[in-house]
Amino acid sequence: MTIHRATVSRVQRLSDSMVRITLTGGDVPDFVSTGVGDEYVRLFFPHGPDRQDLSLPVTTDTGWETPEGRPTAPMRTYTIRAVRPEAAEIDIDFVIHDHGVAATWAAAARPGDPLGLNAPTGLYDPPADLARQVLVCDLTGLPALARILEDTPESVVTRAVVEIPDDGARQPLPDHPRAKVTWTHGGNGHGPSRLADLVTTALPEHSDLTGTYIWVAGETTALRSVRKHLRKTLALPTDRFKVVGYWAPGADSWTERYEALPADVKAELTALWDDPKGDLEDVTIAYEDRLTGLGL
Repeated sequence: MTIHRATVSRVQRLSDSMVRITLTGGDVPDFVSTGVGDEYVRLFFPHGPDRQDLSLPVTTDTGWETPEGRPTAPMRTYTIRAVRPEAAEIDIDFVIHDHGVAATWAAAARPGDPLGLNAPTGLYDPPADLARQVLVCDLTGLPALARILEDTPESVVTRAVVEIPDDGARQPLPDHPRAKVTWTHGGNGHGPSRLADLVTTALPEHSDLTGTYIWVAGETTALRSVRKHLRKTLALPTDRFKVVGYWAPGADSWTERYEALPADVKAELTALWDDPKGDLEDVTIAYEDRLTGLGL
């Protein structure tokens, strides 16, 4: 499991809400992209006020571990906006807000700042007969949506819906001759997310979804009903959609509340994955239903 050391080479403001960090140097020439539009990596951030003390983990047979005597690097998951192997550059777009390790680091990023990242994993996986796709996301999914759209064959009809906090978060998207993009305000930590409604509107219950692939990304809790709608109401095969939770409001307090659950309840939740009944999406729905019932 490869860990790459990189250095910030450029910082570009894309909108009121997003900044693009271009990485180069270090191990970036060895970074191998999956080529998948929503590929993601774990980012490892520096320690201390000087922003230069980067304590990268070392790889092991089972994953990675922090070197003895060194602090554990803060880690967050982000999608890759672009990879240019000929220039040995990687672009990562960050949503800017007033809290969190990653957003705080990105807001003050300067050329020369170090950053670590692991090898990427991609999730977007349309079927061979793809003729139409529906892409729905909030601001956190926008970089992946843009890259997916950029790589979509011209023959594929695309319906894209992006939930942003306000018009200041809009940014140009790649041109595509058969794509229609709708911007709508809401969610993104500034109010209730409408991702579920947006998906339902884009995919009426009795619509013909032959040759269609659906990709939805954004606030994790808002996507629980999306997954259920696609799998249970529309009865889509699991290879016809991908639902990806990118963030959760109050993630730290959620973890605390989960850890405070009785031991038998946590064992019950773990058992859903240890002895799954049905495919992964059905198990995920059962797990999320149980979390919702527990107020999580």
